[in-house]
Amino acid sequence: MAYDESLAHRVRVVLGQRDDVVEKKMFGGLAFMVGGHMACGVLGRDLIVRVGPDEGDGALAQPHVRPFDFTGRPSRGMVYVEPEGVTTDDDLRRWVAKGLAFASTKGDR
Repeated sequence: MAYDESLAHRVRVVLGQRDDVVEKKMFGGLAFMVGGHMACGVLGRDLIVRVGPDEGDGALAQPHVRPFDFTGRPSRGMVYVEPEGVTTDDDLRRWVAKGLAFASTKGDR
């Protein structure tokens, strides 16, 4: 599956000041790795955000969010955010920040 290049570019802009981001092809899309851990990604037209298991239910309660079920089984702590959920740059920054927050804690667990 291809990924939305425009959304990927917007994510790159949000992450632009960081020097610890690596892009990696995953799930047929593009993942943004921070410190070796996935923070977010783009698959098709959707943003994927790794919010972590503690934040999963809260994320799913937000509009335009659904479980990340790429394999047919929901992945706990990961969500899809539909294009309508990241129409503004502020919305996108907020979701990317959630992914960054979780990725930055991975070394502490």
